[in-house]
Amino acid sequence: MELHLTGLTALVTGASRGIGLAIVQAFADEGVRVVAAARTTTPELAALAETGRVHPVAADLSTADGPGSAVDAATALLGGRLDILVNNVGAVHPRTGGFLTVSDSDWLETLTINFLAAVRVTRAALPYLLRDGGSIVTVNSVNASLPDPLVIDYGAAKAALANFSKALSKEVGPAGVRVNTISPGPVSTALWLGENGVAAAVSRANGGSPQGVAADAAAGSVTGRFTMPEEVADLALLLASRLTANVTGADFTIDGGLTTTL
Repeated sequence: MELHLTGLTALVTGASRGIGLAIVQAFADEGVRVVAAARTTTPELAALAETGRVHPVAADLSTADGPGSAVDAATALLGGRLDILVNNVGAVHPRTGGFLTVSDSDWLETLTINFLAAVRVTRAALPYLLRDGGSIVTVNSVNASLPDPLVIDYGAAKAALANFSKALSKEVGPAGVRVNTISPGPVSTALWLGENGVAAAVSRANGGSPQGVAADAAAGSVTGRFTMPEEVADLALLLASRLTANVTGADFTIDGGLTTTL
């Protein structure tokens, strides 16, 4: 199926690993010129840069100035043009000690990287997207509408991100900019399965093995498995393409049936 993405330009945040890396790969394979923003360039991202269609940019999106600097670098590399923005950067820290252990500093850190980073990048990128119409795809989370005390601050940040995205879609839709979100459940990345991921943190707090924690999480979905990063990337491709030209203000859950509410 032709997605009509060849020759377009994109900025992807949180692009060095996991979902972000998979999205960079998928867009590059479709002929998109991609600026990949991340704190560090991993060997995997460096390998994609060798294709000539991927341009890594060092950016700390947890700072007030980092998002604007990332957009400035991206538009400079892309000749002042930006067609697609993918807000993917995010992080989660399981609060195994409960709500009372979550400090103001913890809340601010979580809200900054999971909410304000996307707000700031979008604010800097929007003038470019408005020129010829564009697409914003934001990777959110099922926890935006599936509260869990283990990730109480993360869920609150993601709920704010969902509200922001829906509101923005109403403002910029008439100008030809589409805004949609993707809400994955557990994804097979280091965020969940890595040495310091969710499964490892929960196992250290509650006993058992990380593998057992991950298996229990996977069993909560109808499909009995985690989503693969490439599956999220395929959905991002579709939402950025002309095949969904009249889709905006929508959220797409990809969680193997984990969420049971309507």
